[in-house]
Amino acid sequence: MLAVFVSVPPDADANQRREFTHYLAQRMRPVIRALMLVAVFGYVAGTAASALVAASTVPLWLRLLPMLPLLLVAACSGRAQRPWQLSVLTLSCVLLLEIGSNLNGFGRLQGLPWVMPGTLLIPVASAAIWLARWDFIAGMVLCALGPMPMLLLGDADYAQVFPYLVYLVIAIALASVLRAFMARTQFEHFRLERQLREQASTDGLTGLLRRNRFLELARLALDEARRQQQPACMLYLDADRFKQLNDSHGHAAGDAALVALAAALRAQTRQSDLIGRIGGEEFGLLLPGLDLAQASQRAERLRVAMHEVRRPDGPLTVSIGVAARSTPDEPLESLLARADKAMRQAKADGRDRIVCA
Repeated sequence: MLAVFVSVPPDADANQRREFTHYLAQRMRPVIRALMLVAVFGYVAGTAASALVAASTVPLWLRLLPMLPLLLVAACSGRAQRPWQLSVLTLSCVLLLEIGSNLNGFGRLQGLPWVMPGTLLIPVASAAIWLARWDFIAGMVLCALGPMPMLLLGDADYAQVFPYLVYLVIAIALASVLRAFMARTQFEHFRLERQLREQASTDGLTGLLRRNRFLELARLALDEARRQQQPACMLYLDADRFKQLNDSHGHAAGDAALVALAAALRAQTRQSDLIGRIGGEEFGLLLPGLDLAQASQRAERLRVAMHEVRRPDGPLTVSIGVAARSTPDEPLESLLARADKAMRQAKADGRDRIVCA
């Protein structure tokens, strides 16, 4: 039974769950806002219809009063950026609707018929828009407890409370099933989109970023470093005598060397670093927050670590060019070109070495 409250499969890791919640918030924001506007219209129409059908001890202006905060909540939902903000606004909408239902139900004979539509409609209508388990449970609790003041303090026949509870159980069970189905479907769609993005952004052989994606993320990282007034350095690596390896031992040996090189790069870098495959055997590393001296030390550790990678003709060696951002506004293309030039100088000086631009 607990499976109906699980928005993502249990095999999803914490990062996937967090990314899925943000993904769902972005996709569902227009739907949530539209449903809130429909709720405002429905509430006004229902209140007007109830005023025509039967008199109430509660003034009409007081029964229409929840319309104003409902409109405000709907307007705020279009600007909410974080999932928890959308969840709070959605819960606020449900709470206001329940308050309005109570205002319309007080002072009427046989108050239960006024409760039934909301009892079924609100949980089912909102089943697909909850972003997490906590807000779904809180929403169902509001739906269950919301009409209680009207039932217990109004003119409802207490013998009718039992049918209300039956309808309530049916509505929440239906909402739970709908939410479980929608959440699983949306998560599979999210996972497929994520796989397609990764395939488009990463190199199939090494698993590193493709050139275009690397350049795109590097520009963003440089902009952030400029805002934070931090230095940034670029490393340009090239595997030495790689064509000779392919010609002598075949492309399979070359591919194996590239895979091992990529693994060594990942093992020596921080989470904030960016690694991309620029060309066939050329790789770029952006090191935000490091100056030239620190980047040179990192480059030396990388150069030494590559000796642990064995090729059929001996250890793998790399030539590395290092360039520090000369000014806070230096474009990525200029930084990459200077690192590339330094790498070519390392090649000319004998390979398996580091040259700083």
